[in-house]
Amino acid sequence: MTGISDEIRSLSTTPVKPEPRHGLHVFVDGCYEPGTRQGGWAFVAYRDGVEIASGFGGVEDSANNAMELTAVLEAAIWISRTAEGVAAVIWSDSVYAVDGCNSWRPIWRNNGWKKSNPGGKARNRAISDAELWKAVDIALSQNPLIAIAWCKGHSGIEGNERADELSDQGRRSIRRA
Repeated sequence: MTGISDEIRSLSTTPVKPEPRHGLHVFVDGCYEPGTRQGGWAFVAYRDGVEIASGFGGVEDSANNAMELTAVLEAAIWISRTAEGVAAVIWSDSVYAVDGCNSWRPIWRNNGWKKSNPGGKARNRAISDAELWKAVDIALSQNPLIAIAWCKGHSGIEGNERADELSDQGRRSIRRA
């Protein structure tokens, strides 16, 4: 496994601002078990290569994309509460969450949280997890110093691997409750 400072340097080629070597880095992940319909989410925060905080939880009757998005939301809330005014990068291995936050969210907000159809002839379709997307939109809009970036999952990146472990722990915690 590579260390946090090594992975931040290796990820610095990802086109994201602020520069990944500076500020706070929060890795997020979500998981889902189809058989039980239980999901888990987690975030792990690092400053200067040292883990400073983490959080995780589980949700009944969920889906994988919802858990990935919940992890982003929980991380954004944590950043706003504990590191206000600090530039932060939330790293996710979910293309859905990253593209949704960076590209689709403003479009969906302007379309009343609906997907528009090409040509505009058909009715607009509701987006999945609209209430969750609205909450993410509020959290990210309130803190413009948060950037969302993609990192490759299951590739030895310490923060991503730790978030993956914790999200599964969150999912498993439902069974014990």
